[in-house]
Amino acid sequence: MTAQDLNDVLELERELQRPSVRGDARRLAELFSPDFVEIGASGRRWDRAAILDLLAQESSDPDGAPIEMSYLEARTLAPDLIQVFWDSDQAGRRARHTSLWRRGGHGWQQVSHQGTLLP
Repeated sequence: MTAQDLNDVLELERELQRPSVRGDARRLAELFSPDFVEIGASGRRWDRAAILDLLAQESSDPDGAPIEMSYLEARTLAPDLIQVFWDSDQAGRRARHTSLWRRGGHGWQQVSHQGTLLP
């Protein structure tokens, strides 16, 4: 694993937070692995299809607040597996996030994400 791999994955994590990407079903399908799973801040478990539907609904909201990211960092867990950590602020709703990115035949794809609300 190289420093460039870590930087590439951090850029993909940033990309996932952009409204233009969150509203692009084709790009999201490229970024989320078919076996993707998310544990949301509510504690609910989501699969890839549910997240794609949720993001499509979210992107159609013209009043949606942008997601501000901070404390973004990454570490290598295994060959072709990177974990990312970051905090978000979306209109005062703050959360701490972690995600796993796996490199495969289609490049880097997110396989897992979890968000935990911050006080």
